Amino acid sequence: MAAQRRRRLVTKTVIPQPASVREDFSAHDYSVAHLSALTLSPPELIEAAAEAGYRYVGLRLARVTPDEPHYPIATDPALLKRTKSALAATGIRVLDVELARIGPHDDPKRFLRLLETGAELGARHVITQLPDTDRDRKIEHFAQLCDLAAPLGLSADLEFPSWTETPDLTEAAHVLHAAGRPNAGMLIDLLHFARSRSSIGELARLPREWFHFAHVCDAPARIPSTVEGLIHTARYERLFPGEGGIDVTGILAALPPGIPYALEIPRASLTAQVGEKESLRRAITSTRRHLGTALRPAR
Repeated sequence: MAAQRRRRLVTKTVIPQPASVREDFSAHDYSVAHLSALTLSPPELIEAAAEAGYRYVGLRLARVTPDEPHYPIATDPALLKRTKSALAATGIRVLDVELARIGPHDDPKRFLRLLETGAELGARHVITQLPDTDRDRKIEHFAQLCDLAAPLGLSADLEFPSWTETPDLTEAAHVLHAAGRPNAGMLIDLLHFARSRSSIGELARLPREWFHFAHVCDAPARIPSTVEGLIHTARYERLFPGEGGIDVTGILAALPPGIPYALEIPRASLTAQVGEKESLRRAITSTRRHLGTALRPAR
């Protein structure tokens, strides 16, 4: 089984398209990131995703902040069973699990149970962050996580929030190049990409096999001047694609065609008005509408 899951990580060769060919952005599968509706338990999120028309979910197995809801699937057999039952009943699949956030004093092995649970749920990727100022150490930690994930058929996909010690595309790319692991990946979150002022040109030149899925959203063009402001937008008030100032289609055009689009669009104000399920439905409807009117630029 491990060998079968490893084969799923092999990226297909993409034949360059003629300059006259333009790809429809709407030809993608959609996932919903757990942060979009973190008050929903994993079984509830899976059921809501099915009702709204998503194909995948991303599940948060490890708490990121002390005050957010926590769903201990890795240590709660009953919750794990209910989650598996919801997946089987709906046909929804788990795209990714999170979060392996490896700080200076963390041993990557402490995330092994998270990885094993993700694999048991059928996940393909584990989202990773590296809040560490020591470049050599974080490269070594990332490489170790990749090695732990590989036998389970998982890729480790590095995310770079702009307020962390791995703050932009350039630094994340350095880590992946230096780690040199075949299951190393990079998660492009459109908000973090824009807030870090990363380069679309640089993104387009990076190895295609690094990119397995993307976190899609929009946000106001003005970048908050404080860490608190950056985090507030990221966790509570993102926008649907086309409603803000991020170059959504420009960034997506620099990524490989056909990868899943995971909607990470927490909107606390909207959710308070219409509820989690309706917010998730509006997110996928609005995104499909916006991307359906845009074509990937010929290159």
